Amino acid sequence: MQLYLQPPLCYLTGMEGLEQDRELVLALKNYAGTDLAAIARKAGIAPSTLQRPANGSADTRLSQRTIEKLRAAFPKFPGWTRAGAAALVSRVEPDMVEIASIDLNFGLGPAFMDSEILEHQADTLLFPRDWLRSITRSPPEQLYWAKGLGNSMEPTIGDGDVILIDRSAEGSKFGDLYWAIAFGQTGMVKRLRPMPDGSIKILSDNPAVPPEVAHDGELHVFGRVIAVVRRI
Repeated sequence: MQLYLQPPLCYLTGMEGLEQDRELVLALKNYAGTDLAAIARKAGIAPSTLQRPANGSADTRLSQRTIEKLRAAFPKFPGWTRAGAAALVSRVEPDMVEIASIDLNFGLGPAFMDSEILEHQADTLLFPRDWLRSITRSPPEQLYWAKGLGNSMEPTIGDGDVILIDRSAEGSKFGDLYWAIAFGQTGMVKRLRPMPDGSIKILSDNPAVPPEVAHDGELHVFGRVIAVVRRI
């Protein structure tokens, strides 16, 4: 039996080796029937260790120690042989990307942020890779999704809509774009408009909700909202 362990440097290096790691991770996800964050928790490793090879953003191979931890957590996984991995990965959707959530209770109006952004606690959703690329070229690990609450950003963003947030977007050019922010210990999604005096006007799309103004140190920008997903 040929075990799926980290090969010597002379074997499967470069892009070929990275693709082998991707196949292993996708096959393990298919076998476990859960998301990569849950697999990482069980193995005692960081979720990004699995998310990077799965979404094609890894530039280094999985370490021998990582492989050992995964094998200890899932000893019956047939993909520990290369033949088993190939058979399993053939049933995995190749063009979907896992995006982690942020559990900040983003209110599209006031809502308290009473929890931290902890990657190992994040839930994930699958998004089509081609769809993501049509919206942003940012790597998947810089993208997060969240659900909005309230009606202060209607009709643009409604209660329960899934919003996609890009953390790599530069926060210095607000220009009335939509941003996930923290203001006054409150999480929200708003439009931001720089003012001549250096302050930032915080705007809602709902005309019934009055604007607010943030001064130095009062506003924290998490990322830019680049897409809204809703049922019609």
